[in-house]
Amino acid sequence: MRHLFSFILLLISSITFSQTKLLSWNLENFGKSKSEETISYIANSLRDYDIIAIQEVVAGYGGAQAVAKLADELNRKGNKWDYVISNPTSSSAYKTERYAFIWKTDKLKKIGRAWLEKKYHLEIDREPYFCTFQYENKQFTIANFHAITKNKQPETEIKYFKFLPDEYPSLNLIFTGDFNCPQSHTVFNPLKKMGYQSILVNQKTSLKQECVNDKCLASEFDNMYFKTSKINFINSGIIAFYKNFNSLKEARIISDHIPIWFEFSLN
Repeated sequence: MRHLFSFILLLISSITFSQTKLLSWNLENFGKSKSEETISYIANSLRDYDIIAIQEVVAGYGGAQAVAKLADELNRKGNKWDYVISNPTSSSAYKTERYAFIWKTDKLKKIGRAWLEKKYHLEIDREPYFCTFQYENKQFTIANFHAITKNKQPETEIKYFKFLPDEYPSLNLIFTGDFNCPQSHTVFNPLKKMGYQSILVNQKTSLKQECVNDKCLASEFDNMYFKTSKINFINSGIIAFYKNFNSLKEARIISDHIPIWFEFSLN
């Protein structure tokens, strides 16, 4: 009996070891406006995850510096982290931004260079930022994305995502970020037909201006999409960080979106 119990514990520990935790967060104008106190709070929220995808890093002065400060703050908390920041997106008609990835170097290895989407950069306003990581002996590639706002019809650019799996046939893609569009929208149907699945369903992720009857979230915008034949879903969820503040006005100093997370293993 004792040997069986030890075997079960060993099995559980091996399963746990094979998991990766990805967190995605639109950090709303992440740049010089974020104080050291705010960056410290963000770091404490992220420390238990393996890789972080950030949207809405300020393209001008202060954006890259804020990412560096966040990585430095994370490095003080017991793990070694590295980071990469995109060039500004090629948008001219709308608001250009940067993306960032931050990851634990003892858990993941970055493979090659990260890159902004080249082929559809004219069709997609803030083209997604790709980065490939290796976990143990398997690789996956995250496409980090921030869509145009809802009133500008983000589906007009999300529709090009159905071409990206064929554009990168050798990559195990995970699409993540702020789509400004719910997973129930028909624009995601082509990806779903290819075997991609969202990690969240009917989960609102943006903050209202004020809570009404204890309802503080406004829209179902942030999500991740993964291919079920290549990635095993273990768990997913949100971090309702706004509950730590006295008001949404205070919480929105951090961001107007909540973080979403995905725990998975690779086939």
